[in-house]
Amino acid sequence: MQHCDTLILPGWCVPIEPRGTVLTDIAVAVTDGRIADVMPVAEAHAKYQPTVTIERPDHVLLPGLINAHTHAAMTLFRGLADGLPLEAWLRDGIWPAEKRWVSAEMVRDGTELAIAEMLRGGITCFSDQYFFPEIVAETAVDLHMRAVVGTPVVDFPTSWAADTAEYLSKGSDLVHDPYADHPLISTCFAPHSTDTLSDQSFVELRVLADQLDIPVQIHLHETATEITRSIAQTGKRPLQRLADLGLVNSSLLAVHGVHVTNDEIEQMHDAGVSVAHCPKSNLKLGSGFAPLNAYREAGVNVAIGTDGAASNNVLDILDELRIAALIANATSGDASTLGAEAALRMATFDAAEALGLGNEIGSIETGKSADLACIDLGRCNSQPVYDPVSQVVYTAAADQVSDVWVAGRQQLDSGRLTGIETPDLLARVEEWRRRIGQGTKPESRSSDQ
Repeated sequence: MQHCDTLILPGWCVPIEPRGTVLTDIAVAVTDGRIADVMPVAEAHAKYQPTVTIERPDHVLLPGLINAHTHAAMTLFRGLADGLPLEAWLRDGIWPAEKRWVSAEMVRDGTELAIAEMLRGGITCFSDQYFFPEIVAETAVDLHMRAVVGTPVVDFPTSWAADTAEYLSKGSDLVHDPYADHPLISTCFAPHSTDTLSDQSFVELRVLADQLDIPVQIHLHETATEITRSIAQTGKRPLQRLADLGLVNSSLLAVHGVHVTNDEIEQMHDAGVSVAHCPKSNLKLGSGFAPLNAYREAGVNVAIGTDGAASNNVLDILDELRIAALIANATSGDASTLGAEAALRMATFDAAEALGLGNEIGSIETGKSADLACIDLGRCNSQPVYDPVSQVVYTAAADQVSDVWVAGRQQLDSGRLTGIETPDLLARVEEWRRRIGQGTKPESRSSDQ
């Protein structure tokens, strides 16, 4: 018999590829962090001698969920500026808070809180866009979480960099180069929006991104105000301005994409642009309804993201999927517009493709990384089960996620985080709440705390 590290025996397995497949009486063997086999249970017992066997008869096994866009450290600003539209939310709430509080310590603690929340909700990979990205990467590695770490780029000084040149050089030296071949970390450039960079800065960013062969993600066409301002200042809509600067291509991830025309959707499809759809954030900030149906009809690849915890306010992809499907059906007037299978795909295979990780994650296939999540469908709210995919999208809550593996390592075991000391983490979070609430600066902690 062959050895395997883990043999998982779920009630159902939804591999995502091939499309529409639901497997029963199936075992998934994991060895050296990768999926070694997907095969009938009897054959697996005959072939493998596992170190650990995980039996989950009432559970569905999925590829780990992917959060295609977030600002992880902003968990520490959760609820800080609720009830404001985007422009006021940024100007009056978030930017002043960031100016005062963002530091390496804040980013480390906020990112750890986000990773704990995401793992508990079945997320095994997140695409991040925030300051001190080298700290985001370090924290993800320390906690064995997969991440796409975006280097922020704006034309004004922040606590992390003084100007565009420093953002770009730090992104190259501190983020990309140290993680160029890392098994869990990939990198990108993440300019905030077209409002925050000059044409020259975008050109410099594009040249460096091309040299490093890394993608770009940007908040794009998020609000009607953004578009009106762009036309007034440049004579162009944001997408066209980026296109004229050479940035609209298959390496671009357009975040939000709420206010787009049919011609722009065709332009995005033709260029191979992917979209990160963040429906709850769009709803909360009053930004509008992204034309998900039109994107899908045009063949644009759409992933799902939570955005940051300050604008959502939870990092819960299962909830995001449910809302995305409901909005799509309601706005089209057709209950079959976005089915459960297509919705789940947006948080798995489609998201992996959007992040350039389609060969590594997003489906349960032999040879891919063992990024996996088990969801308990034995709960009252998910019974009876006629279609496990439907139950995942329409009934499952984050606390029904029982087990999570990232590159073969079990990070959630029967609902318990294995690599994060929750009491210590929550004590640090409470200290941030107290200090931010009182407006006092936090004391520095040593790097080993």
